[in-house]
This record gives sequence, C-alpha cells and structure tokens, in this order.
Amino acid sequence: MNKPLKIIIIGAGIGGLTTAVALQHIGCTVEIYEQAPELRTRGSGLSVMSNASVALGTLGINLNLEHFGAPAKTFEIRTAGDRLLRRLPLAEVSAENGAASVCISRQALQQALLQQLPDIEVKVSARAVEINQSATGVSVKFADGREAQGDILIGADGIYSTVRSLMQSSEPIRTADYICWLAITRYQHQQITPGYIVHYWGAGKRIGLIDIGGGEVYWWGTANMKDKQARTWQGSNQDVADFYQGWPNIVSDIILKTPSTDIIAVPAQDRPFSPHWGTGRITLLGDAAHPMLASLGQGAGMAMEDAAVLAHAIMQKADPIAALRFYEKTRIPRAEMMANASRSMSDIEQEDRFFPRLKRDLALRLAPKSALKQNIKSSLIFTLDS
Repeated sequence: MNKPLKIIIIGAGIGGLTTAVALQHIGCTVEIYEQAPELRTRGSGLSVMSNASVALGTLGINLNLEHFGAPAKTFEIRTAGDRLLRRLPLAEVSAENGAASVCISRQALQQALLQQLPDIEVKVSARAVEINQSATGVSVKFADGREAQGDILIGADGIYSTVRSLMQSSEPIRTADYICWLAITRYQHQQITPGYIVHYWGAGKRIGLIDIGGGEVYWWGTANMKDKQARTWQGSNQDVADFYQGWPNIVSDIILKTPSTDIIAVPAQDRPFSPHWGTGRITLLGDAAHPMLASLGQGAGMAMEDAAVLAHAIMQKADPIAALRFYEKTRIPRAEMMANASRSMSDIEQEDRFFPRLKRDLALRLAPKSALKQNIKSSLIFTLDS
C-alpha cells in the first residue's frame, strides 16, 4: 500500500473491534461507528476457540486472552440425570493446534481488544441511514447528520445489520424455535474447577455451565419454544429454574443464585446462508455476513477469522475492491460450512423425541476418540485459504 487505506467499520462488537485491531496492525487508518449509545457489556460469555487466536497470530497479534478468561481444560457432556456421556478432548486438540480455547466474558474480550486500540475512539449513537460509493471512495451518512468517508466500509453490525439492509440484501431472519437464556454470575461449587465446561442434554432442553475465571461462571440454557413466545418471554430466575425440574441440583442452584435482572433471554435465530456479502467498496463480516446458531461456540471465532483474512487480503491486493472480493471468495466456503454445521448440531442437541435422543447419546458415548478429535479439528483448524 502506498497510502494507508482509510477503513470505516460499522459496528463495535467483537467482529468490529477485532477488524479494527487487525487493520490498524497492517497500517490502515480506522474509524469505528456504533449505533448504540454505549458499548455493549451486559453479562454474557462466549468462547474464543483456538482457531481465532491462531488466525490473529498469522498477523503477529496476541491478545493474551488467557489473562482475561479461563483456558478450557475439562469439557463434559452429561444427561439431564447427571450421567456422564463423554469428556471431549477440546483442550488436547487446542494444544495441538497451538493455542488455547478460552472461555471469557464479552466485557473482558472487549477490554482485551480495546487495549490494542488506545488511540481510537469508538463513535457511538451513530446509526447509518445511507451509504454511497464513487470511483474513489465510499461514504456513509448517520441519522444525527454526521458523515464519514473512506476507501472501504465494513459492516460488522450483527445479525440485524443495517449495512446489510442498506445493500438491499433480502435474506430473512430464520428462527430455530427455541429460547436461549444467558447469564454470568459469581459462583463457587466443587464441580466447577478451573477451565471446567459442562453441557447437560435433555429432551428439547440444554444447559451449560462454564468457568470464565475470576470466580465467575457463564451459564446458558435453552428450551424448545415457538419464536413468537421466545421473542416476548419475560420471567424470573424461578421461571427459568422451573424448566429444569429434576435436573442436577447445581443447575437450579446457579440459576436461582443469579438475579433475575442479570438473565438475558433471546430467541435462537440465524439466516439462510448467502454468498453475497458485498459490492464495490463494501463488505460484511461476522454475524452481519454469516450469523450462526451457538451450538459450536464459534460465532466470535468466525468473526475473528474474518478479520484476519480481510487484513491479509488488503495486504496482498493493491486494489481495495479486489481485496474485498478476494476476502469474500476465501471466507465463504468455511463460513458456510460452519453455519450449516451449527444449525445441524443445534437440531441434534434440541431433539425432544425419545429414540432420536437415545441414538444421539449412544453415538456420543461410543464414538472413537479419534473420531471426536477429528470432528473438533474440523472446527479449530484455521488456514489463510479457508
């Protein structure tokens, strides 16, 4: 690059901030705009799987996430009756891949990324309403009258992406007909050792408890529910606990020790995969491009991979438009594979019929370790051409 490219990033979530870190690292000028009045920090957790750290490592970026969260050590799948189905070799495969998989709060990951951007101010309350392109650049107008101009515009503004809608993309939101409860709470229990993860599988219900370090546990629960009911659900911690009557005591205990106001309820949603991410000097990234259900824990990781590949594309291609199309061509196959795999895994995990659940549980118990490792590797192996 002769002159540093100026990049406009719409969205200051994990994808947007990671993109800013990656592009600043290669010498681009970056501006970040967020439509919310402040950065989202409310309590949910996530997994930054090994592949995400490996991807950023190809640029020489190390977020040192082990200091912000808890590297995964033990990963158990159990039944609603507390019978161990399998211990998954996530930590082993991650180590072989060259980086830990880290469970972390959204706020802590945000902090780790912002530490890499000390000179960049995130401009909040910036709702994009119009995007225009010319032969030499791209501009965006915001609802409050502000404008920004740059060489490239990246839509990293989530599943309900404004940038996506302004490009007149028509793929609808797709429901999965279950609700997700998300929370972080301070919690101690002898079962939850450092780096511990447990998922309990039941009939049309699941719940996961994850150590994220610092005495905090991230937990999530799901229950089959029509989308309309899931979107309007309001209830207390007791209401959530009632869904898990008869499950291990630790499940109701952690739910009831979480203040009701700290529990987030959202419907499970994604979109049918689209290979059309951008046009001209505009492209999409992360959930704006390829929203996926959470069953593989790879939403954040895929956005971080996107950011790394985008940075490499800009370094390799002198023409900004060519760089964006190269980024899209490179990322679309892996993103589609992961989105489809997440949807398929979600269907398996949310199964509520007896015999399919029996088949699911037996398959997990009897699968050779080599098959489990290979399955995990397919998610965790990152290469620049995928």
